Amino acid sequence: MTTETALRFRVNGRAHEVAAHPSERLIDVLRSHLGLTGTKEGCSTGQCGACTVLVDGRPVASCMMLAADAADRDITTIEGIAPAGELHPLQQAFLDHGAVQCGFCTPGMVLSAKALLDEKPHPSDEEIRRALVGNLCRCTGYRKILDAIKAYAASKRRPQAKRAKKR
Repeated sequence: MTTETALRFRVNGRAHEVAAHPSERLIDVLRSHLGLTGTKEGCSTGQCGACTVLVDGRPVASCMMLAADAADRDITTIEGIAPAGELHPLQQAFLDHGAVQCGFCTPGMVLSAKALLDEKPHPSDEEIRRALVGNLCRCTGYRKILDAIKAYAASKRRPQAKRAKKR
């Protein structure tokens, strides 16, 4: 008989403590204990990327990570990138470029792209493709997703160029 353990996380910038069984997966704690249902469960084997969250800023398949292994770490879910209920500009770029169809893969795609863009603000097409290699989409054909990420990266470049001209 396993007993529950108190696990502490920082999820979307807020401290949480939950009682969970040692064998519980991170996705289950996020969805069931914390009510963060934006993280989707697809394949349950870490192959599709629908359950991607950021752990300490890096994309992780939450269906493959034990919640205990995420204890005392910073976790970001799709709900955490756009506080106050507004879309993050990257999410808006996905909408603007038709990169969202059924939407099931979108949270994982957005978080994988965000991790890349946080590390490398202006990635090449190949770098974007590599960052998304663990995320599968059956609806969009990836072109629109790539276009959305590139457009968001370009929008981050433009304001900097304008500021440089003013100096």
